[in-house]
Amino acid sequence: MPLSPDQLAEIDQHQQASAPTRRATVPALEAMLYRATPVLDHGFVRVIDYMGDDAAIVQAARVSYGKGTRKVSEDAGLIRYLMRHRHSTPFEMCEIKFHVKLPIFVARQWIRHRMANVNEYSARYSILDREFYIPEPEHLAAQSSSNRQGRGDVLEGEAASAVLDLLRDDAARCHDHYALMLGDDEQEVAGGNPGQRGYGLARELARMNLTLNTYTQWYWKSDLHNLLNFLSLRLDLHAQFEIRVYAEAMLDCVRAWVPTACAAFEDYRLGAFTLSSSMLGVVKRLLDGEPLEQKASGLSRREWDELMQALGRA
Repeated sequence: MPLSPDQLAEIDQHQQASAPTRRATVPALEAMLYRATPVLDHGFVRVIDYMGDDAAIVQAARVSYGKGTRKVSEDAGLIRYLMRHRHSTPFEMCEIKFHVKLPIFVARQWIRHRMANVNEYSARYSILDREFYIPEPEHLAAQSSSNRQGRGDVLEGEAASAVLDLLRDDAARCHDHYALMLGDDEQEVAGGNPGQRGYGLARELARMNLTLNTYTQWYWKSDLHNLLNFLSLRLDLHAQFEIRVYAEAMLDCVRAWVPTACAAFEDYRLGAFTLSSSMLGVVKRLLDGEPLEQKASGLSRREWDELMQALGRA
């Protein structure tokens, strides 16, 4: 469902406003500020505020006064060095705050990253909208036979149709009952039977009946170092699709905000493969021309397969 006219008007109002400042700003991110990037069927990600830029990372690393007289190429080299050797504090000098609308089951997975300031929409004080995440057919998969927390083959035909119907019907019915429990006996319940009155149950109790695909919202603020750790995990192809698409939208924001740091992150973290000392020993033996098989390598079958895949030998 697209954003409502009132929400679009509010975003436009924020984007039209401006204020003089002496702090560093990033034009590319300023252009994205407040704008909602759609994610899944009803969700979105948008940047609400930020602090710092690529220069702030360099300044913190050098503890210098102002930007100094170094060349841009030297600054980029320093940022790449910091990323390559996993220095953290210079990247902590940059912060960003997102407004995210997401399904509850994604939020419960996301909140396990205990490295951000979070304030979530409270169903104790407010009523959750009648919006539910329903997967697209191509993302409706069976349980993987080899991965306890992953997906296998995509469901097709009658099985897929039946599951989608169950998801829609259960979510709608539970929300109808949620509204019925919330409503009072003075007015009809929206979406209920004609003349049906509610029970006036407390919001903090009625919310327990909602399905996990109901949408919630939160403000999520993190420094760049911790944000990149989050993205490195949730952009992995093994991450659940529904959280990975949020990470992809956030990565676009990071590219606009700190392009040099983001390029280093994509090179040294997203596009890299970490070798254990045992794996490094295997690579050296292979380079020396030794005809090596998994059983003689000292690596487990999983380690061997991961290494061979990284080396393009799978």
